[in-house]
Amino acid sequence: MADYFSTWFPEGWDWLGWLLAAIIQAVLLLHVIAVGAVVFIWMERKIAGRIQDRLGPTRTGGKFGWLQTLADGIKLLSKEDLMPRDADPLLFKLAPYISLAASFTAFLALPFASGWVGVRLNIALFFVIAVLGLEVFGVILAGYGSGSKWSLFGGMRQAAQVVSYEVPLGICVVVPVLISGTMDLVTIADQQSGLFSNWLFFHDPFCMLLFWVYFTCGIASVNRAPFDLAEAESELVSGFLTEYSGIRWSLFFMAEYGSMFLVSGLAAILFFGGWNGPIPIFFWVPEGNFTLETLANLVGLGNFLLKAVLGVVVMMWVRWTLPRLRIDQVISMCLKYCVPIAAFCFLGSVLWTALHLPFLNDVMPMQARGDVREGWVQDIDNEMQQLEKRLATEAYELNSAVEGGPQQEAQTSLEEDAADRVALIPTPQPEGAR
Repeated sequence: MADYFSTWFPEGWDWLGWLLAAIIQAVLLLHVIAVGAVVFIWMERKIAGRIQDRLGPTRTGGKFGWLQTLADGIKLLSKEDLMPRDADPLLFKLAPYISLAASFTAFLALPFASGWVGVRLNIALFFVIAVLGLEVFGVILAGYGSGSKWSLFGGMRQAAQVVSYEVPLGICVVVPVLISGTMDLVTIADQQSGLFSNWLFFHDPFCMLLFWVYFTCGIASVNRAPFDLAEAESELVSGFLTEYSGIRWSLFFMAEYGSMFLVSGLAAILFFGGWNGPIPIFFWVPEGNFTLETLANLVGLGNFLLKAVLGVVVMMWVRWTLPRLRIDQVISMCLKYCVPIAAFCFLGSVLWTALHLPFLNDVMPMQARGDVREGWVQDIDNEMQQLEKRLATEAYELNSAVEGGPQQEAQTSLEEDAADRVALIPTPQPEGAR
């Protein structure tokens, strides 16, 4: 996109094209969080109503209460922005924006289809997990800056919980990296194209168990019930949210729902093929056909959104089904169960991969994982192919010319120059070596 917009401006002003592309991508990602929060809040009310044998919103916006979330948003915008007398003004006002910024920044490296990503990084998975963990700083600052003991208790609980559950969460995401040989999320998802049997969830029995550990740790990392000890109403009034109201209160919930979608989308990419459907429909699309590739990516975007939304629905289902745990039970579950199970599954997947044991991935494979390369490797391959074609053309033209002493020296010089140019190009490493 940036390269395309750069052609709109004269030479020396191409940076405006990059700036325009960055603004468009940032606005689109911000709408994913904002519109997603509107939809998810409505969904949670309807799902909670069905689980509790009631109807949920039925009046605002029609029979199904479509506009209930918008009405609540208008109410929050019109509420007075209050701040306690003993609160720290800077920290109290800054905390909601830090939480929302952490959730938003992680979306920059999350791909929605093959090549449809804000910033494609070779370390995208590491970037997303690292940035997502920064959301807890907003909660800690909110608890400390509110000047309330209930808010402070909630912030400290969240800090202890996030630090604990990041350990098994990190172990869980290492296994797909081990199998795929890359931390590029686009490459990890593209390697799972084909039938659903090629998804990493079906790579071995340990990956099946590991997904549930990841999903449990993901629920805890985004502060959802039954792990929402930071805002336990029965103990801490509302935890770190006790002193917040109006738009700042809503920013925390936008960050929470955005993180829920992010964790579910990451699970879809790591374990369930990302944008690849259970049956390959567009595998016949030739490379270079912009129209068909765009159509295939649109269908892939639908697949990805469906998988991510299903993950969010399961989180809501868990919230309104299971009771809230005590803080000691939350920490014990992490240290006594999640960490050992994740470590056991990691070792099992390592041995399974090293011994090349068969499983569902080998039932009907459509491509080898090593055939899908990272973006920088593909760029080097393309440069080498173009250089080989250009050298072959020059050599053909030289051989067609009249043979002679000076011509022979020119040919020798050309061959030496070609050898030097090829030697300067770095050799791509095999997938297993990275």
